[in-house]
Amino acid sequence: METRRKKRFIAGATCPKCHAMDTMMLYMEHGVEKVDCVACGHSQSQTDAKVSEAGGGDVIGLFKPQ
Repeated sequence: METRRKKRFIAGATCPKCHAMDTMMLYMEHGVEKVDCVACGHSQSQTDAKVSEAGGGDVIGLFKPQ
């Protein structure tokens, strides 16, 4: 059975690759926030480095099961 992902468009967002406006789609996949451009296919995801930077010093550590 295929699981559907809830996808939302980001109003006013511009794609960093093709510069098209209102084409960026945000969704969660396996607990990772992802953004795709429906015009050119460019995609970005929230990486571990960005997560630790976003904590602003309040993050003690990230749990990584082995």
